[in-house]
Amino acid sequence: MGVEKSLESNEIVSEETSGLSRTRLTLLEGASLIVGTNIGAGILSLAFGSRHAGWPILLFWIIVTGALTTVMMLYVAETTLRTKKDLQLSGLTNKYMGRIGAWVMFISVAINAVGAMTAYASGSGEVLSELFNIPPFVGSLIFFIPAAGVIWLGLKVVGASGRVVTVGMLILVAILVIASIIGPGLKSEFIFFANMKYAIPVFSLVVFSFLAQYIVPELTRGYSSNKEDIKKLPKAIVLGMAITATLLAIVPLAAIGIIGPDKVTEVVTISWADALGEWAFFVANGFALLAMMTSFWGIGQSFMTNIVDHFKFPSEWDLKYRLIAVSVVTITPFVIAYSGLVGFVDALSVAGSFAGVVMSIFPVVMLNKSRKLNEQDPGWSVGKLAHPLIQSLTILIFVGAAAYSLLGLFNVLPKGW
Repeated sequence: MGVEKSLESNEIVSEETSGLSRTRLTLLEGASLIVGTNIGAGILSLAFGSRHAGWPILLFWIIVTGALTTVMMLYVAETTLRTKKDLQLSGLTNKYMGRIGAWVMFISVAINAVGAMTAYASGSGEVLSELFNIPPFVGSLIFFIPAAGVIWLGLKVVGASGRVVTVGMLILVAILVIASIIGPGLKSEFIFFANMKYAIPVFSLVVFSFLAQYIVPELTRGYSSNKEDIKKLPKAIVLGMAITATLLAIVPLAAIGIIGPDKVTEVVTISWADALGEWAFFVANGFALLAMMTSFWGIGQSFMTNIVDHFKFPSEWDLKYRLIAVSVVTITPFVIAYSGLVGFVDALSVAGSFAGVVMSIFPVVMLNKSRKLNEQDPGWSVGKLAHPLIQSLTILIFVGAAAYSLLGLFNVLPKGW
């Protein structure tokens, strides 16, 4: 089938793409997109959410969840590579699991996207309000308008912008962590304790911190131009997830290590900056804003193209349909954020539990069915990582954690915070 240029010169729309376009990404752009998407609301809430369980338990879940989520991402990557059409998660689910499955996947994407972006709407407003002494509502607008503009410009701009901002974010994190170690110092009694009673709830928050599992089809479209690019896809996933896991472990370690579990705030940068001194106020808030911005771009881009795919819009670059999709992605969380109805950590935990179930079961089913159908040579496969024991273990862990979180929501079991 032929291809034709879309409204954007760097975007190519194929007749086989269900309205979605392809753009080439470099290895670093792909890895940065993963890191930027992951490092957002989750990392800002992990210290608070794990303060009763202890950092060793948090570290354990980061390693386990990071490994399992990476495997699930690789499953989705192979599935997309085996599929001729460029489809988003809901489109892939519709193809391999039917329309009901597609709706469940779309709802999962929507819940996680809206949950995270709602946190960014309120969080960005609070940060900018503190920095510039303006109303939080105005601060949220200042954050949202340019953030939405980058999403409007497309995947290539999101990837390139994410690479630049992610480097800045890493520099600010390094400054804060080093200052914590050589300044007040980390106290072992604040870090090295563990309470297994609160272990499972921490898992749900960590699941939410690995949000980038939803952007794998975006990455695949960025690496599917030729065989050499395809080989960069698994490398970008593993590299991005490894950097993410390191950051998710280090930030709570440094913050809890100098603050103590009893004084950690729900958004960790607030109490962390207070403990380091006045200078850290600007660095910590700068990190928070960059973390929210990069995650907003990745999640927003993925949510937008899921809308295009799920509702079968003719093209993601059709002006009318793009306006509809971008408006839903950006306006909805903004309205929810200022409704006063959402609890930050509870919302992230519940969303993470639901996502964990969907993103542990569905990729397994889709991978196995795509291999049976075998529409085309993927150019790469997950190999032994698709062993039935690994698939079964992943489903068991995620479903069990979701059941615990649901019982915690109704106070049958302890929530952990």
